[in-house]
Amino acid sequence: MDSHEIEGHEVITGTVKATGNGAHVLVPKDWRGADVKIVRTSEATDE
Repeated sequence: MDSHEIEGHEVITGTVKATGNGAHVLVPKDWRGADVKIVRTSEATDE
């Protein structure tokens, strides 16, 4: 696993959910319009 350092304001933990041909992660409404970075912390699974 690689190690990355990211400076930010807040961290949430979530699970990626399938949607259409892709996937999404829900974040709080007050994050609308914010720049975010997503980091995968486990191996990808094929479902």
